[in-house]
Amino acid sequence: MALAVDLGRTRGYLVADSRGRMVGKVECPMYGVSPVTPDALAVSRGLLFRRRRLVPAQAIEVIDRSSGVIGLRVARDEITSF
Repeated sequence: MALAVDLGRTRGYLVADSRGRMVGKVECPMYGVSPVTPDALAVSRGLLFRRRRLVPAQAIEVIDRSSGVIGLRVARDEITSF
């Protein structure tokens, strides 16, 4: 899947689920299979919350560079926490 924006440049973007509910803010890209291309994003709900959500690249539906929002194709409850 090719995305219009490199996931490595999405730090600080807001993430919303398929229902429009806020998931959090992108903390950093996560690298798994390739050390060059990120295949997931670590999303944090806020400064005091230690738990993060792991958003795989396959769950991303749209990345809006003008507003800094990432829209997901899955509900917030379907995203893995770590």
